[in-house]
This record gives sequence, structure tokens and C-alpha cells, in this order.
Amino acid sequence: MVSDNLLKFYINGEWVAPLSGDRMGVENPATEEIVAEVALGLAADADRAVAAARAAFDAFTLWPVAQRIDLLRSVLAEYNRRYDDIADAMRIEMGAPVAWSRDAQAWAGQVHLDSTIKAAEQMRWDYDRGHSRIVHEGIGVCALITPWNWPMNQIACKVAPALVAGCTMVLKPSEIAPLSGILFADICHAAGVPPGVFNLVNGTGPEVGARLSSHPEVDMVSFTGSTRAGVQVAQNAAPTVKRVAQELGGKSANIILPGADLAGAVKAGVDGCMGNTGQSCDAPTRMFVPRDKAEEAYRLAAEAAAAIVVGDPAETTTTMGPLISRAQFDKVQALIQQGMDEGARLICGGIGRPAGLNRGWFAKPTIFGDVSNDMTVAREEIFGPVLVILPYDSVDDAVTMANDTVYGLAAYVQGPLEEARAVARRLRAGQVSLNYPDWDTFAPFGGYKQSGNGREYADWGIHDFCEIKAIVGYGA
Repeated sequence: MVSDNLLKFYINGEWVAPLSGDRMGVENPATEEIVAEVALGLAADADRAVAAARAAFDAFTLWPVAQRIDLLRSVLAEYNRRYDDIADAMRIEMGAPVAWSRDAQAWAGQVHLDSTIKAAEQMRWDYDRGHSRIVHEGIGVCALITPWNWPMNQIACKVAPALVAGCTMVLKPSEIAPLSGILFADICHAAGVPPGVFNLVNGTGPEVGARLSSHPEVDMVSFTGSTRAGVQVAQNAAPTVKRVAQELGGKSANIILPGADLAGAVKAGVDGCMGNTGQSCDAPTRMFVPRDKAEEAYRLAAEAAAAIVVGDPAETTTTMGPLISRAQFDKVQALIQQGMDEGARLICGGIGRPAGLNRGWFAKPTIFGDVSNDMTVAREEIFGPVLVILPYDSVDDAVTMANDTVYGLAAYVQGPLEEARAVARRLRAGQVSLNYPDWDTFAPFGGYKQSGNGREYADWGIHDFCEIKAIVGYGA
């Protein structure tokens, strides 16, 4: 059940009418049908929400840590109660297949709430050093700007640490996939989050996002999105010297070492790239394989792609849904064409929709071989179901190519553990995964270079929402 509050904003503990009548349709990308409308805010709506957050901050930040943790437990309990509604909202707003929406998208929000609670319980909030008392306390009013590709993942891994740190906040979810964010506001209200502590305003980046990131009463901006938009957020924030945490784009390398199980490594690499229709910033989109095994890798990759079932997200057999929008579909199609034009070898897929799908923004799982690192498809973040495979002559060659990118969010290495560990040390990325491990929500997540700054997840996220105060002479 989608919220009844689609045409309102959540400010100071109440659902309130927007200051304008501007609205935006929410498209189901699997059908191209408008399934709902949401209100679009003005800068003045953002101002109202910031004022509520500022007024609530002084009292809320003095809550004992244990009380804030209990509040987050209440949010988690309410999230679990609304779990099916959240999963259904993301199936509708972003075309996530029903199993993926429930077991990955909705689960991501749940696990972040749980991990943050556990991390907060174990964290040293106050401690003595020398003759000073070191105190971690909430930074203040935070603007949280989240994307459409992992709605609950990004909302939870910002709201949870901000809340437990003692911050107040204004959330601006993506206007493209806003339904789950509005449900999350319902959850916070039902969980008893005090008025003004959590606020939500829908709107566009140039209007609401720009106002939040430049607002003089906002102390921190936590942004997830494209590198281009992240640069604009940082520029907006600079005049008021507010903290900016950013998780931005990626073009993550996946190095398959000579001693790896090629069949297993290639199949898992294809699945990892194509998951979420390739719309993940940390997807392993550049696969490096030994040159003498390239032809075999191409065959294995094509077989893995052929096993992907693209279709109706409501069908339990579907494993890949559509891209989020016509704009994203057109971008992906153009880059696939550019890959072919630049001489990359099309192993499978290509331009156009998969056979039998005549509406919806569905793309073919596409794999390129014989890719060189100077090709556009090897350098630009495509954000679609497109994998490029680059042959290498030596491990040193693979590492050099892997690091030759403006991005540095994630990287992957497959092969004998000691060798994989050594290669991981050489990769310029914020998170390196060895032999496809389980997701670790206690590991820091964030990027080097143009993939951002700051770290999210568990205590790493909590620290980003804290100021550190030294009370000198505390023990005198």
C-alpha cells in the first residue's frame, strides 16, 4: 500500500501542503504508465523544513545515546511492519523485479538500520585522553539527498547514523522514485521520531537540492548521485563551509587473476554487473581477464548473460527489470552504439529492447570484448546492463589499467587469496572485494578520487555525522 501523503511534505511532525501546486508524475518504467503524482517543492518549502530541523536540534541532540538507539530500534520495528509495502513501492517506482525488490532493495534498508544500531551500541562516544574528555556529538542540521537506484539503501544509511548521532535532518529523495521515501516518512512518524527531527521535502535537484546544499542553517550535506551533481553540491556548500559527504560515480574494475576459477569468476562477474539492471555505482563493470583466456571468458560471459530473464517485474521468474526512465534508456543505447562504433567486439546484446518487449525501458544485457582502456565504454559510467571485458598481458598491466580512471569507488579481485590480497593493496578504490564475498554492512563504503569523500555504513557513517569536541581540563 502506497502512502496517502503523496501530495504533501513531512515537516515538523506533520504532513503539510506544499507552497505551490507543482506536481510530477511517477512512471512505472516497466509499463511507461504514470502510476502516481507527487508534489514538487520550492526553495521556500526547503526553508520551512530546515527551520523545523533547526528548532528541534538543541533538545534532540542532548538525548542520551541509549535513548537515540531505542528510537532507531522503533524505526526498525516499524520498517519491518511495512516491509512488504516498501518492497512493492520500489517494484512500481523503479521496475525492480519482485524478488529483487524484496530480497535486495527492501532488505538493504533493513540491514542498514540494524547495523547502525549494533555499531552505535559498540561505539565509544565519550572517552578520556590526556587530561581531556573527547566527545562525539551530532554535527547539527543535515540535508540528505538520495538517488533513485537504491532508494532504501541510501535513505537508511544516511538517516540511521544521523539520527543516532543526534542530528536533525531534511531528506530529499529522488523525484524519479519518491514513493518509498514517502513511506519511510510514514515509518518515522509511526515510530515516534520527535517533530522536526526528521523532515521530508520532494523536489528537483536544481530547486530543492540546491537550496538545501547552500542553506546557511544546514551544517552538513550527505549526497549520493552522479559526480556531475556532486560537484554542484560541493560548490553550493562551499560559501558556508559546511561538511559535504559524497558517494558518487564509479567504473569498478574486476580483475580475474590467472589462477582464478575462470568459469565461476566470469559468471559471478556478469551477474554482479547486471544486477539492478546495471544501475549500481559499485557494479563490477570492467572485467580484466588474461589475454590467453579471453576467448573462453567471452564464451562464458555470453552464457551467463543468456541465463538472465528480462521482463515483467511482477513475475517471479524475472531476474532483470527495466532501466529507470526513457532518459536513462537513451543514454545506455547511445553508449552501446558508441562502443560498437569505436571497435569494441559485441559479444552479446546490443541496441534495442530484448525480443518480445515492446514497451518499458528494457535493455539487452550487453557484453563487449576486445575492449581497450581508452574506449568510451571503458571510461564512462554507463549505469546500465553493459559489461566490458579487457584482456591483459600481466597482472601489473591489469592493475595499471584498473587504476587508470577518474573513479575509485569499488574494485574486485578473483583468484588465490594471497595473490588477491596483494593486488587489492595496489588498487585505488575505497572498497575492494575478494572472491565475491557476502556484502558487509560493517565495512566502510565510499570512494577515492571523483567517486566522492566520506564513508558510509555502521560506525563509519555515524562518525561522518559527528563533530569531535575536546573538553580540556575535564578531569582536573
